[in-house]
Amino acid sequence: MPIYRLSDELVFPHPALAGPEGLLAVGGDLSPERLLLAYANGIFPWYSDPDPILWWSPDPRLVLFPAELKISRSLQRTLKKELFTVTIDGAFDRVIRECAKTREETWITGEMIEAYERLHALGFARSVETFHEGRLVGGLYGVVLGKAFFGESMFSAMSDASKVALVHLVEYLTPRGFQFIDCQTSTPHLKSLGAREVPRNEFLAMLEGALDESWKDSIRCIT
Repeated sequence: MPIYRLSDELVFPHPALAGPEGLLAVGGDLSPERLLLAYANGIFPWYSDPDPILWWSPDPRLVLFPAELKISRSLQRTLKKELFTVTIDGAFDRVIRECAKTREETWITGEMIEAYERLHALGFARSVETFHEGRLVGGLYGVVLGKAFFGESMFSAMSDASKVALVHLVEYLTPRGFQFIDCQTSTPHLKSLGAREVPRNEFLAMLEGALDESWKDSIRCIT
């Protein structure tokens, strides 16, 4: 399968052209315009220094539907204890940096951090934080487009801290009509919380239904 090299033009090849592991294209940049265009087409960046920017669209895709979130008995007990204070967009910069620190070979490079902080400033990247006795102990961040939330990463420095953040994210998204949380690639941890795999063509159809024309207007506004 060919790997497409991106130019300065804001365009991506169709996700169906991705290789067996989901790799679609290389190069380009992490400008807000390109990132939003990528997410709107079911594509996301994932690479490590010193590699070039790599763009992916895996098949199948791991998705969590809010109504299918699984809360174990132990997590239910944690929630009832109210051990954590939970905020939304209270510490985006700290959350993304903690996510980067918790991985030995992180794909959350300095370039990625700066790019998602720009998206956060524009209102497209959001975070959920869990605090215990005033200390940040867990959280997650992702990208919001239309009625879809694209999860990027999460961290936990205390048992159940990231799971509590996910529960609160679902509680925040549900009344606002969000249709799914994109978890990108499959992991046993996310599957245990109710996420399931869907074929890429089904995911793209779902994504089209979750978007409206506002994301196109957003790109035009920041270009």
